[in-house]
Amino acid sequence: MELSLLIDVRDLTKVYGVDETEVRALDGLNAGVARGEFVAIMGPSGSGKSTLMNILGCLDRPTSGAYVLDGRDVSGLNKNELAAVRNQKIGFVFQSFNLLPRLSALRNVALPMLYNSVEEIDDVEATRRAGAALESVGLGQRLHHRPNQLSGGQQQRVAIARALVNRPPLLLADEPTGNLDSRASVEIMDLLHRLHGEGVTIVMVTHEPDIAAHAGRVICVKDGRVLASGPASGSPCLDRAAHIDLPAFVASGGPA
Repeated sequence: MELSLLIDVRDLTKVYGVDETEVRALDGLNAGVARGEFVAIMGPSGSGKSTLMNILGCLDRPTSGAYVLDGRDVSGLNKNELAAVRNQKIGFVFQSFNLLPRLSALRNVALPMLYNSVEEIDDVEATRRAGAALESVGLGQRLHHRPNQLSGGQQQRVAIARALVNRPPLLLADEPTGNLDSRASVEIMDLLHRLHGEGVTIVMVTHEPDIAAHAGRVICVKDGRVLASGPASGSPCLDRAAHIDLPAFVASGGPA
């Protein structure tokens, strides 16, 4: 049975500058993510993975090509329309957590519900949902703590709860363990695995092979194109991440 695609990217290009200064950050990239997948995106610096993540998150628009998200082509939407899509369809988790320092964990998590254009959520319901979201990530005893009263791992748990409180179909995680120590990284990856098991679709950018290995599939990006895509086990991005010449690897048909 063919899997339903939540993300379908076709011939995506993103060009910065003109003439001699032109840079093609994405160069005819094609990719798809099925509902319920856990996908890691990897590539060297300048490969286009951050540009791709910005477009997948509706933070930017491509120069050309199509981006179909949950059955809707969002590549040509204006800023207000993109903002509505972000609020309804996408949860974000960033390396730097992006929590508001003066707000408690509870208020940080409740914040996205203020901008929910689909449901009218009053303060009582927003507080209830935010509390439940924090309970679900193991922070039921930290509801009223501010970010500076929480460890890095706890702050990232708050960020994950905030990303999911509007119940979006897609979670985008940009280097979610980049600012964490090894123990906290393991805890966050365990949490992402649990959420994936509950049906959340996750797309994660990382430069760490051991973190990417947690995903079900790895997409290797270089020079604005997908050069390899397949199971994490045996992925060229993981097996030889430090030194592999990906174009030569792909041309050769993979490992001997």
